[in-house]
Amino acid sequence: MIAGYLRVSTCKQHLTNQKEEILRYAATRQITVDCWVTEIVSGKKHEKERKLGLLLRRLKPGDTLIVTEISRLSRTLTDIMEIMAKCLRKKIRLYTTKEGYSFDDSINSKVLCFAFGLVAEIERNLISMRTKEALAMRKANGVVLGRRKGSCTKLKILMANSQTILKMLEDQYTILDICRHFNISRETFNKYRRLTPAAAELISRNAAMTSTARRPSAKLPAPETGTPNP
Repeated sequence: MIAGYLRVSTCKQHLTNQKEEILRYAATRQITVDCWVTEIVSGKKHEKERKLGLLLRRLKPGDTLIVTEISRLSRTLTDIMEIMAKCLRKKIRLYTTKEGYSFDDSINSKVLCFAFGLVAEIERNLISMRTKEALAMRKANGVVLGRRKGSCTKLKILMANSQTILKMLEDQYTILDICRHFNISRETFNKYRRLTPAAAELISRNAAMTSTARRPSAKLPAPETGTPNP
């Protein structure tokens, strides 16, 4: 089977030119394209997330895949190398009409694939180096990298003690009282409030109350998890 693969990134682009070019290429070699696969999708998406991935799975040893440019396969060199390697493993012939690349079982194809692989390896190393340099620069400028430690764990503690917190709010304990009791920050409590509508409702009620009665002075209830302030 001979398949023609056509891809554009947006609806404003047209597939007609690609199809006509592949037809001219096929005519000069006296071959017929048996099926066409077309899609409008960014080349940055991995081939498994595109129709191209399904096409590659359908193609069998001895089949041919034709594209107008190597960039139609992907926009990243590493993905292109993966697709080329898959074609070689399955003994699928890959041709590009504009660049004139031919990837098959010939020595020249294997040398060309090696050259592409070397460039892809250099690209990966450069990306890794730029990422490390950017992170080092941010760290030198005082930016804290990664997730803030402890915030997720303390939020889980609040969720585990939700009934206790709701009871404290019903008894008109303040948010500051609760934060001190569970040894958490106001920011962590605000996350809990957003996740717990009942708590948000009680906080709004307490804020609206105009009573000047003193809140209960009973001993604070012990939490199930966490270390309360003495």
